[in-house]
Amino acid sequence: MTNKMDLSSWQTMPIGGLITERGNSKEYETGGWRALRPVVDMEKCTQCMICWIFCPDSSILVQDMRFAGFDLAHCKGCGICAVECPPKAIVMMDEVKLREEG
Repeated sequence: MTNKMDLSSWQTMPIGGLITERGNSKEYETGGWRALRPVVDMEKCTQCMICWIFCPDSSILVQDMRFAGFDLAHCKGCGICAVECPPKAIVMMDEVKLREEG
């Protein structure tokens, strides 16, 4: 059997599993990767916005210069927001349990 595709070098391999265009992260929802979900206790939140500064996915929503929630479609559940939150207003909770609770 003859292989029609020459895979002898990386230059000839087909592109697969890559995002080759820049500036398009909003088009790819990555929240499905999450095992842990950030949950905020607004009683503890001081609106310091440290979570927004440190979030690598820009998943902290802001309205009128105040914390307004999480963009769960793009949050990967890394937990950096919870670690960096000075008043410990953000905790990471099990995604599956939260989905089951509704």
